[in-house]
Amino acid sequence: MPFNSESASFGNGTMVALKAENEKEVDRIYCMALSLGAMSKGEPGHRAPGAFYGAYFRDLDGNKVAIFAR
Repeated sequence: MPFNSESASFGNGTMVALKAENEKEVDRIYCMALSLGAMSKGEPGHRAPGAFYGAYFRDLDGNKVAIFAR
């Protein structure tokens, strides 16, 4: 069951995660995705102290994508 209790659908409960070179690249890719029509599912920022820097969005097909840097 997805953490947010939504019904399972494309990209909900599964997700593709892509590693970026640094935090600036995470920001750039996130902004580019939104400018092309993606829907934000989590603005860029630090996730859990010391874990990683990341952002989340859904693409135009509804797939969930994470971009992260360590």
